[in-house]
Amino acid sequence: MALGELTKQLAKQALSNQVGEILDPAKPPKPAGPENLGLTIAGQIQAMQKACKDDQELAAFCQAGSESVRIVEVYVPSPQLLVLTGFDSNHNLTRIVSPVSAAQIVCKIVKAQAGAAPQRINFIAPKPKAE
Repeated sequence: MALGELTKQLAKQALSNQVGEILDPAKPPKPAGPENLGLTIAGQIQAMQKACKDDQELAAFCQAGSESVRIVEVYVPSPQLLVLTGFDSNHNLTRIVSPVSAAQIVCKIVKAQAGAAPQRINFIAPKPKAE
């Protein structure tokens, strides 16, 4: 058997095995890994910011108790935790540490102030776990 034929035969068999596993009702499907909701939220904010034109900026706000904070930095240290840094209405540096499930972030695209560079939200990637 030629090498090309052997390769085709092996590919066919592998594909047949995969389709058989998918369609086999006796085998329950493998559960998907847990979704990292924090990274999903950060990804959505990044996508909105990326869509901003040169004269626009993304204004993201988080309400925590009586505080409303304009977010300037997003950090997702774990799948269950969001750390949002920003400024309150008195321009005080404020950090909100919140479970992902409780965080509510309002985002809107606004015009940048005339003559000023648009503000960008900084995203800090989680540090890889040492194994």
